[in-house]
Order: sequence, then C-alpha cells, then structure tokens
Amino acid sequence: MKRILVFFLLLATAAGGWYLWHTQRATRDNTPPAFHGNVDIREARLGFRVAGKVREVLKEEGDEVGAGEIVARLDAEPFQNAVNQAEAQVRANAARLSELRNGARPEDIEQARKNLAATEATYDNARLIFERQRQLVASGAVSRQDFDTARSTFEAARARLGSAKAALNLLLAGSRPEQIRQAEANLEAARAALSQARTQLADTVLTAPEAGVALTRVVEPGSIVQAGSTALTVSLVSPVRVRAYAPEPQLGLVHPGRKVLVFTDSRPEPYEGQIGDVSPRAEFTPKSVETEELRTALVYRFRVVVLDADQGLRQGMPVTVKLAE
Repeated sequence: MKRILVFFLLLATAAGGWYLWHTQRATRDNTPPAFHGNVDIREARLGFRVAGKVREVLKEEGDEVGAGEIVARLDAEPFQNAVNQAEAQVRANAARLSELRNGARPEDIEQARKNLAATEATYDNARLIFERQRQLVASGAVSRQDFDTARSTFEAARARLGSAKAALNLLLAGSRPEQIRQAEANLEAARAALSQARTQLADTVLTAPEAGVALTRVVEPGSIVQAGSTALTVSLVSPVRVRAYAPEPQLGLVHPGRKVLVFTDSRPEPYEGQIGDVSPRAEFTPKSVETEELRTALVYRFRVVVLDADQGLRQGMPVTVKLAE
C-alpha cells in the first residue's frame, strides 16, 4: 500500500514539474501562450409581462431580429377597454376636485338665500298663529287640539328655518380642506391606475431588446399565454464575447485592455479582441475547454470582447486565444 502511495506521489510531482518546465520553457522561448475557451452563448427569452391571447407572431426561426423590432403582439382590446375606463375615472375625479375647489355656484347661493327668505316668512306666520292660539286657549276660545297643532307647526317652521340658514352658511363657507385633500388623493389614485393600464396596453407588444437571430418560436397565434412565459428565444449577436481560462503562472500576462487574437478551427485568420475583465477567483478548468495539460489545473476565467466578429464566429464555438505581439 505504501508503495502505491509513493508511486502516485512521485507521479504527481513529476506531472507538476513537467507542467512548470513546459510553462517556463514557453516563456524563455518567447512563445505566446495559448488560452482555450468558448464563444459566449447569449440569448434572450422574450415574453409578455401580461397574460392574454396571442394575436400574431412576426418572426420565424432563423429570421434576423433588429434591436427594438416588434416580434409578437397580443390581442389588445381588453387592455384598451381598461385604458378607456381609467381615463373616464380620471375625468370624473378631476371634475369632483374642481367642484370642491371652486365652491358653490352663485346660482346655488342665490337659490339658498331665496329658500331662507321663504322659510323665514313661513316661520313668522307660524309664530304669529302660535302666539294668538296661546292667548285664546287660556280663555277657552279655541280648543286645546287647535293650540297643539299651532305649536307643532311653529316648532317645525323654526327647525326648517335653522336648516335653511345652515345650508346657506355651508355654501358660503365652501368645501372643507379634508374634502379637497380626499378628492386630490382620489385623483392621484385614478391617474396611477390609468398609468398602469397604459403600461399593460404597451406590454401587449413584444419587442427585441437587441439585434439577434430568432432561435425558437414557442407560441402561435391564438394561444393563451401567461405573464412571463417565453414566446420567442433570440440569440444576441453583438457584442461577441469569449470566455477563456488562464493558469496561475500565466495570470500576469492577462490584464484588462490587452489586445489578443482569437483563433477558430474554421478560419485561418484570427479575430482581433481585447480582454475585458479577469475573474478574481480561481476555478477548475471547465470540461468544454480542458486540455491534457490543464485537466487538473486551477485557472482564472477572463473575458475577451471580439472587435471584428462576423457570422463565422458562432456561439458556443471552441476558440484559442493568444496574446497579440
């Protein structure tokens, strides 16, 4: 057992020594180191923010999609109706607030004054009758029933007079500040509801955030979709980024802003690129880009932005990155 452990220990030491020797030799020979990676897969799963019935899908799989281009629409009639209703509610609340701020109309105040004058006349007449009946009831000239009727009429006229005065004073005083503040709050709520309705109406139109190519068409016209479900998947074509990996001994050669060359198996000429950022954390080489030399090595991921990308540089494609001279 000890011999096996010693054997593996020697084997690991020899592998590490060979890797260090190979790296140092490449440096001494001024051979640009090669880093392996893949073109980033960048795609957007487009979906509606509202639920509804799909009206039309304008793109087929493989079609080019421009930035901001419309790719699908929902049936907008229910959302347009909601906007119309919200607009009517805003107008109603605005009219109510204007009414409270402006106070009573002069015509209403004049009518209240005339009503008060008529009520005062009725009150004076009822008071005179009541006074007369009170004097006559003591001498027995009128019945007790007639006196009670005159008194009730007088008290009712007095109550109506107080009500008419209060109504006139209320019109002259105008609306209370609390009523105006409540009407203002109602108007703000109605405007917020209108804004939400308009947003939902706009969300019935699905647009592409960036230029790309339609990968998958998930829904068809007539389909009922839920909010957030994918309707179309778009592969984004620009910018093209490469994720490559550098071992720790060569990390000093990789820094943001450095020019690099990106090689593929399908094109003899390299693409020009520039390192964007370097990961601060080490990780094991991904299976998709590992080589025999890096299978057990810790590496640092860095990103390259390809400056002259064309249709020959496809997402997911394996590439080799070399430092520019």
